[in-house]
Amino acid sequence: MFGIKSQRSKGGKEQAEKPFWISFSDLMTALMVLFLVAMAVALMAVTQGLADIKKKEQARQETIGTCMDDIRNLTQAEQFKGISVKGYSIEFGTLAEFKNDDHRLDPSQERFVRAFVPKVLEVARHKSCEQWLKRVVVEGFASQVGSYLYNLNLSFLRSQRILCVILDSQAPDALALEDRKLIRTLFLAGGSSFNTVLKSPAEMRRVELRLEFRELGAEKDLAREIPWDEDAKCPNDSR
Repeated sequence: MFGIKSQRSKGGKEQAEKPFWISFSDLMTALMVLFLVAMAVALMAVTQGLADIKKKEQARQETIGTCMDDIRNLTQAEQFKGISVKGYSIEFGTLAEFKNDDHRLDPSQERFVRAFVPKVLEVARHKSCEQWLKRVVVEGFASQVGSYLYNLNLSFLRSQRILCVILDSQAPDALALEDRKLIRTLFLAGGSSFNTVLKSPAEMRRVELRLEFRELGAEKDLAREIPWDEDAKCPNDSR
C-alpha cells in the first residue's frame, strides 16, 4: 500500500509554465507594418500641408493681382493718362519728369501728383491691398550724366521731392490729414541713380512708386505712433 506511488498530472504545470512568444519573423513583420503605417500618416500630413500652403499662396497672388488691377483701372481715367503700371511699379513717365540736374517739379506736375496719390491710397485701404501691402517705395532716378554718387544723391532728392509734394499741408489742394498720416507710415523714399537705363536721358529723370507686399507667413508690421507735426518746409528746398 505504501509502495504504490500515485502518478502526478504534469499537463497543467507544463501549460502554466510555457511562455507565449511570437516568432522573430512575425515580430519583424509587425514592426514593418507599423513603420509603413507611420510613414503613410506622415506623408499624408506633409502632402496636406503642402496643398494648404499652395492654396494660401494662390489666394495671396490673386488678392495682390486684384490690388494691381484696381490701380491699373485708375490709369484709365482721362486725368491720369500717361501713367503706366508694370509689375508692382507705377511709372509716372513724362508726367513727373525732372529737368537736367534738378529735383524740383513745376506747379502743374505737383498738382498732378497730389491728385493721383490719394487714389492710390484709396486702393491701399481696400481689403485686396491692405491685407498684403507692406510699403510703397518712392524710387527716384537720374540719367548717366555725372558721377555715380552725385546721381545717387540726386535720385534720392527726387524721390524725397515727391514726398514733400504730397505731404505739403500748405498747398491749396493739400491731401487730407488721414492721407498724410498714412503716407508717413506707408511710404519710403529710395534712390536708384542710373541703374536702370532707358532710351534717352530725359526718360531717366523720372520717379515711380513701387509697391512691396508681404510674403506668405510674414507677420504684418505693427503700426507705430509717429509724433505728428505740420512742418510744411521741404528739407531739400535750399539745395
